[in-house]
This record gives sequence, structure tokens and C-alpha cells, in this order.
Amino acid sequence: MFVYEKRLQYPIRIKQTNPKLAKIIITQYGGPDGELGASLRYLSQRYTMPFPELQATLTDIGTEELGHLEMIGTIVYQLTKDLTEDQLKDAGFDAYFVDHTTGVYPCDASGTPFSAGSMQVKGDAITDLHEDMAAEQKARSTYDNILRFCDDPDVIDPIRFLRAREVVHYQRFGENLRILTDRLDSKNFYAFNPEFDKNCLKKNRK
Repeated sequence: MFVYEKRLQYPIRIKQTNPKLAKIIITQYGGPDGELGASLRYLSQRYTMPFPELQATLTDIGTEELGHLEMIGTIVYQLTKDLTEDQLKDAGFDAYFVDHTTGVYPCDASGTPFSAGSMQVKGDAITDLHEDMAAEQKARSTYDNILRFCDDPDVIDPIRFLRAREVVHYQRFGENLRILTDRLDSKNFYAFNPEFDKNCLKKNRK
């Protein structure tokens, strides 16, 4: 069960519109390494995690990613609020505007709509945790790239916060991977199961 607090995880108060920057940042709303995909990935993977600690981590981080989705949506909204027709044209934001006006739509920086095909839920804890660690690094890289185009302190500040959280999540998933591998035994199907391997060998010999 989720409890919604009516405030952002980190304050966002952008004073200057910048549709060019919004076109880039929106990829962390609905792009392949964005917050929408991250939240769905973790909140789906948690069901097949074999230990309560792992389930709790996926729930915690998946929930936090929903908060990050809200932050990115707020940044995009504030960067595109009250745009003039000339600003839309000059920024190349007119194509997006035709389809969505200034609504916040889940897509990547090139305008491709969000697709669950960019995320994975495998049902194998080792596989999923490696997927999660890679996802956090890809998100961190994307925030690095966004910061290369930012010159507005009001935007840089929350983007740096989000980037820092990706690093923390990566570390937490690494800790969970160590917890999991330390507990592997012959009864654990995930990653290594001698009994499973033996059964496969027997079937192949027949």
C-alpha cells in the first residue's frame, strides 16, 4: 500500500521556460531508461524475489521511482509553461505541441512513446538484480548527458539530486545481490541449482 504525500521529494522552482531543455529531459519521464520504466520494473520484479529483504528493496525503490517520475513531470511542465508561439517554433517544440500541446506525455527525447519493451522482468532473482543494477547505471548516464546541456541552476539542482539517487539505488541493488548469493543452496532455483542441472543432464542422456 502506498501513502501519497502532497509534496515533491525534492523542491522544483524553475523561473525560466526552456522548451529545448524540456525536449531532452522528458526522456527520463518515458524514455528507455526513465523513471516510468524503472518504477514498473521494480514493482513487478518484487513478487518473485525469494527473500523479504529483497522484496522490500524492490518495493522501496520502485515507489521512490514514482516520486522521481513526478519530479521529472514537474520539471518538464515548468519548462514549458505559458510558451508563446514563437518560443514553440524557435525551440523546435512545435511538433510535440501539435500532438500533446504542453501536456506531459511519456516519450523519449526523440518523441518515441514509452514502451515496456525497454524493461525486463525475468522471474530469476540473479538476472533481475543484474538488470536493475544496469538500469540504474543507464539512468545515471542519461542524467550525466542531460547535465551537459543544462545551464539553469534551477534545473541543474534537482537533476543532480536525481542522479545521486541512481547511484544510491545501484549500491542497494548490489547489496541485495550479495545477500542473495550468500544464501544460495541446492534448494534455490535462482542462478545455481545442482539438482536442476543434474535433472537436465539426465534428460539429455535419455
